[in-house]
Amino acid sequence: MQRPRFLPDNFILALISAIVLATFLPIRGGMATIYEHATTVAIALLFFLHGAKLSREAVIAGASNWRLHLCVLAATFVLFPALGLAAHPLLSDLLTPGLAAGVLFVCLLPSTVQSSIAFTSIAGGNVSAAVCSASLSNLLGVFLTPVLAGLFLSQAGHAGGSMPAVVHIVSEIVLPFAAGQVARRWIGGWVKAHPKVVKFVDQGSIVLVVYGAFSASVVQGLWHQIPPQALAWLFVADAVLLAIVLAVTYGVGRALFSREDALVLLFCGSKKSLASGIPIAKVLFASSALGAIVLPLMIFHQIQLIACAAIARRAARHAPDAEPVRG
Repeated sequence: MQRPRFLPDNFILALISAIVLATFLPIRGGMATIYEHATTVAIALLFFLHGAKLSREAVIAGASNWRLHLCVLAATFVLFPALGLAAHPLLSDLLTPGLAAGVLFVCLLPSTVQSSIAFTSIAGGNVSAAVCSASLSNLLGVFLTPVLAGLFLSQAGHAGGSMPAVVHIVSEIVLPFAAGQVARRWIGGWVKAHPKVVKFVDQGSIVLVVYGAFSASVVQGLWHQIPPQALAWLFVADAVLLAIVLAVTYGVGRALFSREDALVLLFCGSKKSLASGIPIAKVLFASSALGAIVLPLMIFHQIQLIACAAIARRAARHAPDAEPVRG
């Protein structure tokens, strides 16, 4: 069995490189406007492919395990937002307003798909249920996350749910996603047969958005507005948030489900999707504020990968009749 990697992968390194490049060579003026249109097209293509590769059959096939899926959705769209909203007054004192809004935004996102399934498989969990739960979370997240963002961020005093934003959400996210679902019957096989192409579009679009987001934010003085202690507290906030959700999902899973299903709740219920989060943020927030909004998500993403990799390997070693895990 291949050992999960604790160091940043090439995608994370690309995101870090985009931030560094934007810090020293931000895109400005007329080129920024052209770049904005290019990223809009990239996001539409990204969600079109998300719609084309998301298997409705997997969601329907696993729907019988409804208690498990409801618990995963409750962790993703109830527990996380409740924690984020409860912690927001404290975070507003410890962080900058943009970073505090970014942490709250993290709490409103759907679960990941690939890594949730991968860690469930490594740990010896119910992979088919993980496919269903993660897919269902992403399907609902396309609609729920913008609604929750408008509700929670407005309550916390941040913009994020105006009518122009709703129009952008429909045109840039919902319609391409729905078109991908419709086109799945014709192109679903091609999408499945060319995962590297899909991955390139997926990750490339996110890197483009990150560079554009941080460029606009740097021009507005992002790094002058974020003191070092705020960044330190941001790491702590993301880590504590993840630890609380992992503890709750672990406890509920042990109390209500078999070992295999409990692992699904643990991994699918504790994750947040970078692939969906950054494009949705780009649609919801002004370009000048976007860098601070997505920074908490990028940090949370790496923390969750490191923590869940360690948990998955430990669970694999203690699985019934498990072979020794090497490496």
